[in-house]
Order: sequence, then structure tokens, then C-alpha cells
Amino acid sequence: MKSAILGLCAAFLLSSCVVVKERMPGVGMKRGGPPPWAPAHGHRAKHAYHYYPASGVYFNVSTGMYFYLGGGSWQISATLPSAIVIDSHDFVTLELESDRPYIHYKEHKAKFPGKKHKKHTKKNWKKRGK
Repeated sequence: MKSAILGLCAAFLLSSCVVVKERMPGVGMKRGGPPPWAPAHGHRAKHAYHYYPASGVYFNVSTGMYFYLGGGSWQISATLPSAIVIDSHDFVTLELESDRPYIHYKEHKAKFPGKKHKKHTKKNWKKRGK
């Protein structure tokens, strides 16, 4: 009889531990870092990019790779195709948590329109000759 009572008590204790474990927040979560919604105290990987608004190109500063739109999808290359020309003086430095900066392209395009080109009017033209 004692062994039956001890067995029931042990079973009750084990089942209550399982229930408590399921209800406790944070128990059973994946190891290896904080959950996505929690601050990482500065330990999330940051990637530095130069974004060239006039051509819509990203340059990863640490790897030297370019991200550009080509053929309807984003391409990654160490060099740019000859059809894409960037203005080396017109860029914005971005620090992102993603290694795919182009997922924010629409946001960056709206936020950083690039330099405005002046329209050539008669006032801007220099008179030639006399």
C-alpha cells in the first residue's frame, strides 16, 4: 500500500512539473540568443552599407560586394556591370541588421531620393563667342 501511495505521489509530482514547465515563460525556448523581440544589448550583427540613391545600388563595406537590380531580381557581385554607373560622392551610409539590404529598398528609395539634377535653362547656358 505504501508503494502504491508513493507511486501516486511521484506521478503527481512529475505531472505537475511538466505542467509548470509548459506554463513558465522562457522555458523550452531555443538556446543561442535572445528571442527576436528582445533587445540584444548591442550584440546583434550589424552590417555597414553605402547606398547609392541615384542608381539604387548597395555596397557592403566589409565584404566589398555590390547589390544591384538586374534582370528583375537582386544580383550580388564584386563588380558592377558597365550599364550601372554610381556617383561615388552621392551615397548614404546605412547600418543594418540584415545581410540583405535590398529587402528595405522601397523604404530607402523613398527616404533618400538622391541629388536633384538641375534643369538647363537659358540662364544656365554660357554665351559663346563675343
